[in-house]
Amino acid sequence: MKYYAPLLLAFSVLSSNATETADISSPGIEGDRLSAIVKVMASDDFAGRAPGGPGEAKTVAYLIEQFKQLGLEPGAGSGSWTQPVPLWQTQVKNPVFTSVTGKEELRLSQGDDVALSTLQPKATVQIDSASVVFVGFGASAPERDWDDFGDIDLAGKVALFLVNDPDFSAEDDEPVGMRFGGKRMTYYGRWAYKFEEAERRGAIAAMVIHEDLAAGYGWSVASTSPGENFSAVLPPGTERSMQLQGWMSWDAAGRLFASAGLDLEEQRTRARQPGFTAFEMPDTRFSADFSVEVQRIDSQNVLALLPGTTHADETLMVASHWDAFGEGEPDSEGRTVRPGANDDALGTAGVIELARVLKAGPRLQRSVLFAAWTAEESGLLGSATYAANPVYPIETTVANFTLDILQTAGAANDVILVGEGQSELEDYLKRAAQRQGRYVTPENLPENGLFYRADHFSMAREGVPVLLIMGIAGGADLVEGGRAAGDAWIADYVGNCYHQTCDAWSADWDLRGAVQDIELFHDIIRELGNSRAWPAWSQESEFKAVRDISSADRGQ
Repeated sequence: MKYYAPLLLAFSVLSSNATETADISSPGIEGDRLSAIVKVMASDDFAGRAPGGPGEAKTVAYLIEQFKQLGLEPGAGSGSWTQPVPLWQTQVKNPVFTSVTGKEELRLSQGDDVALSTLQPKATVQIDSASVVFVGFGASAPERDWDDFGDIDLAGKVALFLVNDPDFSAEDDEPVGMRFGGKRMTYYGRWAYKFEEAERRGAIAAMVIHEDLAAGYGWSVASTSPGENFSAVLPPGTERSMQLQGWMSWDAAGRLFASAGLDLEEQRTRARQPGFTAFEMPDTRFSADFSVEVQRIDSQNVLALLPGTTHADETLMVASHWDAFGEGEPDSEGRTVRPGANDDALGTAGVIELARVLKAGPRLQRSVLFAAWTAEESGLLGSATYAANPVYPIETTVANFTLDILQTAGAANDVILVGEGQSELEDYLKRAAQRQGRYVTPENLPENGLFYRADHFSMAREGVPVLLIMGIAGGADLVEGGRAAGDAWIADYVGNCYHQTCDAWSADWDLRGAVQDIELFHDIIRELGNSRAWPAWSQESEFKAVRDISSADRGQ
């Protein structure tokens, strides 16, 4: 994939933006403006906005132009609109994956049985007959009195995980019941945590067994772009040690367990018991042999600043991600571009609209940073790069507001809260919703673990309080059709178009609900922007201790 330097390109798409000639000083969030922006960003001209692809240049230039037109300032420091995000892109080529149990050899097909990739920027990967360790759910949580690993040594071995938390499928009267989050996924349930823990313990490879319900999405999502991955360029001496990671389908895992004389369903039940500990699967070995196409990509976050007045050194952050999945295999209609219209061109349009309305209104005491991250779909890499190298100090970043997928089915009586019980920002959301005549509903699909799956999480890990609007967190109580209509919208979007070619702009979108949600953020940002308040994490939040340190740094 050839990379094009974004600021050196000239192109005609800017002139197609309907918002250019409109009055930018109108006071409210406008659905027509959102639609016009998405129509541009999700067009075939932008080629699915893959980091490093031909669409990145157009996307970055387009976003900069939008912020310039609004009269914002470059937000990346030293007069720049962009923050560099150096990445490795790796693509597995002609993989051969096998697992041998006793005398039986199982061939694992990429895309059907497994979806495996590497984060190592090396030309080849070879794993020769490595032991396979079933680690259950792979949670090491002393605060919950739970440890799946026991005394097992993972060095040089393959770790095989179940997805989600140990209590996800448990009945309330089981010993593990509500030990973690119940139906609400904790970070221990996320594949990212499982891979991190496997690498920390010396595993040579790690695979998560996919289940639609426990993962929160189908195999078609887990196997999107099989063999491709992205990772941050790390300093010398800190490179990744794990050679291979990814997913194994439930059917393939069932065959693997059966060939080892084990029953997968039975082992899943055992893994929910407090006495479970990881074990090597009998006579089971895993091998892999493939070449890797490696490319360095110098991708970019786009940052724009609205300076504050009396407290300009304190920052509110409004963010989305500009990237999508680029091009893939043709669908049934021959389409190859995965345009990412809702995920997350619509969220990015919301950030631009918030920038427009905030710039047109009375100046805030605090500054507002508008961020469009790269490489969210590759593992939150753009936001993580900023979190590790913040342009504006973390300790004086008041809060992060993230828009990532907005529902397009119409006005709603409620707003869906992602990550209930995390911080005082929930109180701000409730008050803002009440002013709209709406109410707050905790996410009704907590098993999807969305609090840990979007860019706000990069800020949360650094202690910044966060608030996420994500339309797939639960069916909204729609004005027309109620909760059933909201659930139906999610089922259709996630089941058919999430990360696929049909996540495309449509003139039939009803953006009244999206407008409502963006206006909620506008209301809260204006309140906090003229406040001396510093929203705090709840006592139970895993991020409170980190924020306590930064609070001390700013003298609180």
